[in-house]
Amino acid sequence: MSELLTRTDRGLYCEAGGFYIDPWRPVERAVVTHAHADHARRGMGSYLTTPEGEPVLRPRMGEEAVIQTAAYGEAVHMNGVTVSLHPAGHILGSAQVRVERRGEVWVVSGDYKLGSDRTCATFEPVQCQTFITESTFGLPIYRWPDQNEIFRQMNDWWAANRAAGKVSVLFAYALGKAQRLLAGADPSIGPIYGHGAVQVCNEGYRQAGIDLPACEYAGRGERGKDWDGALVVAPPGARGTPWLRKFRNYSTAFASGWMLVRGQRRRRSVDRGFVMSDHADWDGLLQTVRDTGCERCFITHGSRRVMEQYLNSETEVEAHQLETWFEGETDEGSAESDRESTDEELAEAANEGAGNE
Repeated sequence: MSELLTRTDRGLYCEAGGFYIDPWRPVERAVVTHAHADHARRGMGSYLTTPEGEPVLRPRMGEEAVIQTAAYGEAVHMNGVTVSLHPAGHILGSAQVRVERRGEVWVVSGDYKLGSDRTCATFEPVQCQTFITESTFGLPIYRWPDQNEIFRQMNDWWAANRAAGKVSVLFAYALGKAQRLLAGADPSIGPIYGHGAVQVCNEGYRQAGIDLPACEYAGRGERGKDWDGALVVAPPGARGTPWLRKFRNYSTAFASGWMLVRGQRRRRSVDRGFVMSDHADWDGLLQTVRDTGCERCFITHGSRRVMEQYLNSETEVEAHQLETWFEGETDEGSAESDRESTDEELAEAANEGAGNE
C-alpha cells in the first residue's frame, strides 16, 4: 500500500490526515468503523464514530473515552483530508470510511452486509478508486438464505420447544447478531431473556431508538423462576458453562454464517444451527466491489486468497491481500479454527450441498 493509506504496526494510517482507521494499538486519533472488539479497542486518544454507534461504542471503550460523532455523509476535515462515514449495514452505527485528498478517494469497508435490517442502516456502496474490503465469507459456497425464512425457522423451533416444556437457548454474538435475532423473534410465543452481555448491548440499541421486544435479564440466583418455554439469547462464550444449568431442560441453537457448512453444528455441540450472518456473502462481496467502481481492491480478514485470485482473473480490478488484525465473524475467540475447519470441509459441503442443519 502507498500514498493515502498505509499499513503500520498500529493499524491503517493516513499520514496526511494524522489519523488511523480501526487501529489495533493505541494512537492519538482513531476513526472506527464499528464497535466490535477487533475494530474498536480501548486506549485511543479519541474516537470518531456515528451518532448511532456511540451508545454501543461507549460501554466498550469506557466512560472516560473521548468519542466524537459525525452523521452518515457528513464531511470531517483533517489537515486537508476529507473523511466521511457511510452505512455499512453490519451492526448499529457501523460505517464505511471514505477518505479523500486531492481527488484521490479510498474507502475502508470495515465489516458489512447487504440487504435490509431493522436494527441498523442499510449498506450503501461508495464510489472510489481504491477499496479495502473484508472477505470473512469470501468463498463461492457462502450464499445466504432469505433472512425472513430464518426468522420463521427460529420461531418454529422456539414454539416447538415451548410445547415440549423446554427452554430455547440461542447463542449469537452479543453485539449486533443478538439484537437482529431479537428483532425477528415473535414475543407472542413466550417470554424472552438475555444474558448479561446481551442486555448491555440491548440498552445501547434502545438508546439509539431501535425497537426491540421486552427482554428480561437472565442473571444468576434466579431460583424458582419458571423458565419453561422461554427464549434465552446468550453469547457463544456461555456454552458449556455453569450458567446454563439453571435452565435444566433446554435445547440449544447457534446463529452464524458458519452454520452453512456441514459439521459446524457438531463442532459447537448445539442441537440446531441457523444460517444468519452480519457479513456479506460471496455474491454480496463481488457486487460491492463492482458497485464501488474501484480500480484497486485490498482484501482483509477471511478467505483473502480465493477472492484475490477471482478478482485478478475474472475482473479488471487489481486485487491484493492486506494483513490486518481484524477477525470477522467468530464464536468469540476461534477465528483461526473457524477458517481452518471451513477450508477442510469445503469438499464435503460442495459434494453434499451445504444446508441449514
